[in-house]
Amino acid sequence: MAIALASLDHLTLATTAFALVAVALAITAGVYGVVALIVKLDDIGLHLAERSSPVSRKIGDALVHFVPKMLSALSGIGTAAMLWVGGGILLHGLEELHILDFIPHALHDWSAHAGEAVGLMGPVVEWLLYALGSAVAGLIVGGIIVLIVRRFVKHPEELIVD
Repeated sequence: MAIALASLDHLTLATTAFALVAVALAITAGVYGVVALIVKLDDIGLHLAERSSPVSRKIGDALVHFVPKMLSALSGIGTAAMLWVGGGILLHGLEELHILDFIPHALHDWSAHAGEAVGLMGPVVEWLLYALGSAVAGLIVGGIIVLIVRRFVKHPEELIVD
């Protein structure tokens, strides 16, 4: 949405609003479509495994065995992504609000120096180190929040509404 908004600054307000609604609907349909496909992959595999065609059965069996491993991997990847993005948002907020802004500045300087030191792969190393630093920031703040919640709520999982 931010990329779409940034590229639409030359349009009228009504045209920009219409374009953003279209982008939002497309993103929502795409994300929910991919999630629906992932959720149904094992059902698709089971259906294929029950067919008479040996190729279909082989593909179905492969899906039935692969999907649980893929979901476990997605769980870890999703957790890492949430820590990275959340930590990045927190670091950006610290910098914008000038609260402990030495932390994001130090991380940026450290990752930039490390990137310069490795030469050709410098931009990749710089990005990777800043992303890892953001994830660590997210982990630290998230850990503090968990400790606070655990201090006041014995079983926070009971607060989840189905």
